Amino acid sequence: MIIALSLTLLRVVLGPVFLGVYFYYEELGFSLLSLPYILLALLLVAELSDVFDGVIARTCNVVTDLGRVLDPMADSIFRLTVFFAFTQGIVQLPLGLVLAFFYRDSMIGTLRTVCALKGMALAARLSGKIKAVAQAVACFIVVALLFLFTRGVISLDLLQQLSFGVVGLVCAYTIGSGVEYVIASRRHILQAIDR
Repeated sequence: MIIALSLTLLRVVLGPVFLGVYFYYEELGFSLLSLPYILLALLLVAELSDVFDGVIARTCNVVTDLGRVLDPMADSIFRLTVFFAFTQGIVQLPLGLVLAFFYRDSMIGTLRTVCALKGMALAARLSGKIKAVAQAVACFIVVALLFLFTRGVISLDLLQQLSFGVVGLVCAYTIGSGVEYVIASRRHILQAIDR
């Protein structure tokens, strides 16, 4: 349980590290050419920690209520930090896209908490799991585009346009998955409110 929990908390710590490297790579002694490699390594460590903490928890039969709460929270914190970082610097994503991720996760998290306090657990939905994978893939794609930009393969304008397109598509799905979650869980949500 300690290992699984440590891997979960690692993602929370890696968010600010990603942010710091992306903004201050020169001050940290990294070149623009090396930046995508470092960001890719941080993304890989974070996403692999997500996979391994789940595998360890299930294999060792240490799935806990704390883990069920912390795991999606850690995922959300890390990915939102990455997307917020990308609203600045080279990538320049529109802030509105990232705020849509934030509001969706906040709304669903609040609903789950309210229901849990009333003794009802809202189960995770397939659409939410697909959303998490799509957001992770979008992060990797933006870093891949950053790699192409630093190598002179694509222009800054094209990097920003493609990043916007990819994250915009994921944003649309994220909003849709939030709506689907509320609709599918409306009976439990209404019962929790009535209590």
